[in-house]
Amino acid sequence: MDLPISPGLLISLIIVVIAILIISKGLIIIRQSEVMVVERLGSFHRVLESGINIIIPFIEQPRAITMLRYRKMGEEYTAITSDETRIDRRETVMDFPGQPVVTTDNVTVRINGALYYQIIDPKRAVYEVENMSQAVEVLAKTTLRSVVGKMELDKLFESRAEVNNEIQAAMEEPASKWGVKISRVEVQDIAMPEEVETAMRLQMAAERKRRATVTEAEGEKSAAIAMAQGQRESSILNAQGDKESAILRAQGEQESIKLVLSAIGDSEENKRTVVGYLLGQSYIKVLPNMAKDGERVFVPYESSALLGSMGMFREMAGSPEDTVANHLKNRNHVDSDFRSGIVGGAASGS
Repeated sequence: MDLPISPGLLISLIIVVIAILIISKGLIIIRQSEVMVVERLGSFHRVLESGINIIIPFIEQPRAITMLRYRKMGEEYTAITSDETRIDRRETVMDFPGQPVVTTDNVTVRINGALYYQIIDPKRAVYEVENMSQAVEVLAKTTLRSVVGKMELDKLFESRAEVNNEIQAAMEEPASKWGVKISRVEVQDIAMPEEVETAMRLQMAAERKRRATVTEAEGEKSAAIAMAQGQRESSILNAQGDKESAILRAQGEQESIKLVLSAIGDSEENKRTVVGYLLGQSYIKVLPNMAKDGERVFVPYESSALLGSMGMFREMAGSPEDTVANHLKNRNHVDSDFRSGIVGGAASGS
């Protein structure tokens, strides 16, 4: 048996279904670090933050943002464009393909870079630029060409950090108008032509060889300086030693002469005797060295006579000191006998 449905019940059911549809359509859950730009009747109304949000269906609609991303497949990059209603406010990395850049020394290199950016103002990112991610990419590429185009190839390799900082500083002002913050820019790879790479390898090898040669030369220079300083110090020490030795010998000879003169008297004749003795000693010391230079030795007449007398002194009395002492003793004895004979003859004559 069919149950009759009253018109009031039918209307109630329709209202409930519409209410459920409205609630399900108007209830939006936004996740953490995401936002949504909502338009009311085509104009900006508000930005939905994370949590549970309710909008009026068919009157309020989320505004989508166009995002451009690259997917690397092998060696090729594929661009993927998508319209997203949920705007991610986290830091995003854009790894765009390598770009040909000409340096100031007319070398074409291919630079692959990575861009890190973050959406700070979702409203500006949606309304101030048509395609925010594409605009940021094009800005990064043009700025990269501008900065690298002012550098030489060698400086580009030496100052990557400087290139990154200059690109980031140049992009901050235009990107801020789009509600985007440029966190950092990284130059990843720098690809050069094969002939340029070969030339750089040869240049590097020559530079290493030059540094090795310079280091070896500096080492030899330091060793020569150290050796010269050592020889100089050795010569100074030897000279000081010779000086002190000569002074000591002179002092010793002076003391010896004083002792001999004090023993035999300091008359002029005794002084001449001591001088002759010292000269004889010098000749005796020099003779062995003179005999080493040749088979024949020429000795002056005065020297031979003096050396003969020195040899005679050694045969008779041993050392020259004893000879001089005995000679002086005998001479005093003869003088006394001679004076006694003279006195006696004079007495007998008288």
